[in-house]
Amino acid sequence: MATNTESVDLVGDEAATNLARAALFAALVGAFAYVSFPNPLSAGVPITLQVLGVFLAGIMLGPVWGSLSMVLYLAAGAVGAPVFSGGTAGLSYLIASPTLGFLWSYPFAAAVIGLVAHRGTSLSDVDAVPTPVLVGAMVVGTAIIYGFGTVGFAVIQYDPWYASLWQAFVVSSLAFVPVEAVKIAAAVGIVKNDAIAAA
Repeated sequence: MATNTESVDLVGDEAATNLARAALFAALVGAFAYVSFPNPLSAGVPITLQVLGVFLAGIMLGPVWGSLSMVLYLAAGAVGAPVFSGGTAGLSYLIASPTLGFLWSYPFAAAVIGLVAHRGTSLSDVDAVPTPVLVGAMVVGTAIIYGFGTVGFAVIQYDPWYASLWQAFVVSSLAFVPVEAVKIAAAVGIVKNDAIAAA
């Protein structure tokens, strides 16, 4: 009895391509972690370009593969690849550093950014996504990153942590709002310029 393997091959090729793209974006976020410098308004949480990579992963890969790319990024750092801020690595950064909440937020933020930008779980044409939708997706993603980051920072830095959430938010998140606005603008520029170049 003859079997048709064409559709299986196509699915396999597509999955392999998406996995390669997810790995590429995980590496990009790792590279962006090396662009790190202290924020004079915040102690313990440096300014990096990692969040720009999260934005781009969600927009370019969609919610499923964008989120998976961030899981790959965290896994690489946990097993020792120097991909966290300033080239650090290790499981301790995911369980005991002031930035642990920010790191754990990345898969969730990428997923939500992808969901909003593509209006669902299917990857649509990025060129057709209106700029206000892209900006809105990244603002929501930033809120998720700040939410996780604030709680993680409070847990590590304050005792009791739940009594110091506002202070943690001011130090670890609010101080970064101008920087995130620049990253959002940069992401829109990258996506839209890529769309123009592809046209």
